[in-house]
Amino acid sequence: MYGLVNKAIEGLVRSNHGDAAWQQIVQAAGLELSGFVSLESYDDEVTYKLVDAASEVLGASAEAILEGFGEYWITYTADEGYGQLLERSGETIEEFLENLDQLHTRVGLTMPHLRPPTIHSDVLDDGTIRLEYYSEREGLAPMVVGLMRGLARRFGQTAEVNWDERRAENGSCDVFLVRLSKTHVA
Repeated sequence: MYGLVNKAIEGLVRSNHGDAAWQQIVQAAGLELSGFVSLESYDDEVTYKLVDAASEVLGASAEAILEGFGEYWITYTADEGYGQLLERSGETIEEFLENLDQLHTRVGLTMPHLRPPTIHSDVLDDGTIRLEYYSEREGLAPMVVGLMRGLARRFGQTAEVNWDERRAENGSCDVFLVRLSKTHVA
């Protein structure tokens, strides 16, 4: 994965738990580094080690860490220079999801080793969004829950996300059901 992902994990930890917690995580992960370069490709194992160490140090499940990271990722990438690209990818969350593969293709122009997931979405009759998440990487599906919450917030909504089917159950993808509601501003 690219350093941008690992820098986002660092940013999430530092902003919510402080510098000392980040240093503990780096040490628990067995990593010797002074920082990550956003556009440099790192072995996926670095990211997995960071998530496992964050789980250990922060006393939260890896699934909870990944959900929180997914939510944080939406804001982080917008702040790191991808905000306009996100804005141009759709005026609604449904349109954004339809354009997500094209967004990944555009980002791939500057990140040639990018191996993003593929997400197929359908809006069901009751307005629920059914997402199929395909990834060659194991264990990252919980991020989708956070990503959808963060995306919904970006579009002025809230999202209830249920992990309906796990890849292990159906063999090909993880399936999520997303119910959106408007955020009320007082």
